Amino acid sequence: MAFGLGRLAWPPKFFWAATPREIAAALRAHQDRSRGSPPERPALAALMDAFPDA
Repeated sequence: MAFGLGRLAWPPKFFWAATPREIAAALRAHQDRSRGSPPERPALAALMDAFPDA
């Protein structure tokens, strides 16, 4: 409940309508994203060159 209402900021109506399978999928997706490491400096520089802000 804390994950769905807190971390995901789902409104109560959406949280209570979600199935256990949907909540588990959201939890797995969130855990997969949080396990990644930030890119190394050279990779970040290459991305910034390839996709400039302006």
